[in-house]
Amino acid sequence: MARHRPRVADLRAALPPALAETVDAFEAYLEHERSHPPTTLRAYVADAVLLLDHLSRTGADQLEALDLALLRSWLARQRSTGAAPRTLARRAAAARALTAWAQRTGRRTDDPGRNLASPKLPAHLPRVLDEAQAAAVLDGPRPTRRLPRGDTAPPGETDPRGEGASGRTGQRDKGAQRGEGGQSADRGQRGPTNPRAETGASAEDDPHAEAASLRNSLVLELLYATGVRVSELCGLDIDDVDRERRLLRVLGKGARERSVPYGVPAERVLAAWLDRGRPLLATPRSGPALLLGVRGGRLDPRTARQIVHDRLREVPGAPDLGPHGLRHTAATHLLAGGADLRTVQELLGHATLATTQIYTHVTVDRLRQAYRQAHPRA
Repeated sequence: MARHRPRVADLRAALPPALAETVDAFEAYLEHERSHPPTTLRAYVADAVLLLDHLSRTGADQLEALDLALLRSWLARQRSTGAAPRTLARRAAAARALTAWAQRTGRRTDDPGRNLASPKLPAHLPRVLDEAQAAAVLDGPRPTRRLPRGDTAPPGETDPRGEGASGRTGQRDKGAQRGEGGQSADRGQRGPTNPRAETGASAEDDPHAEAASLRNSLVLELLYATGVRVSELCGLDIDDVDRERRLLRVLGKGARERSVPYGVPAERVLAAWLDRGRPLLATPRSGPALLLGVRGGRLDPRTARQIVHDRLREVPGAPDLGPHGLRHTAATHLLAGGADLRTVQELLGHATLATTQIYTHVTVDRLRQAYRQAHPRA
């Protein structure tokens, strides 16, 4: 029988007052000063709660009692309960962020996390589409028989910009924090605006199905053409698109803004969506959102993921990838086509070049495979 694990919220509520105040202040720092995206914010706060719960179980009720030995014992405990290497690495990073912040703000006189090492991660190369598969995804037939069920989240819950469909505040509004892993938008709520959306109506007799098909095509085109993250894509407003220069203004991690170009094929689909698709789905709640769900709100990132998975299932031999797989694919194809690493780093919005360098390993790995298959003395 599986052992019951207490919820993070319950552990947080049970912390001693001084440690609970530490979590509150650390959360405010991450949200307002570091501008972490909602998913990172939630993870780091949960990690801090788990760490301080571990501290409190030793009988301590002050952050000053936290030392390197206790940090290491906390990670060892996480490992023994089955935490994956990537989870352990993130928790180590969260612990280092907490202790460094505590020293800077005078809550500690030293920083024990400075000497805390992260677990070594296993080598992992991202799966990508080859160029023929990518072309099949983008140029092949689009099924229009069904609209995704409940593909817009309730107002204010899943907006990647953190404020529903009406405006822009970056990623700081707590309303956005359930965006990518919250409860289903459709659970216990009204159905899509068009009642025929659930009955398999085709684009020929259902304009809403045609609009959703155009939107789905644009999701696929922009993800591959620009390599943006799915949250960045769903966070785009109409005025973030410079159609004359074919540029997107993207708000990325840490509220960093960048400009990303897109090509002529994506522009054609964008024009069709804005002319014939978006007006059919738009409602007063749509605001300036570029991509809409069937109820008129900003498109939920979960629906964008489903669009990608559904399309890739129709391409013979294609791996089952999500939006991030198309991001990996775009970066790999750029490098294979001759783009330099710095350019790809800027396009993807990576804070460091080291993050982008994994794609060089992908392209070299493909090159080595082709060499072994083709060269007589390989």
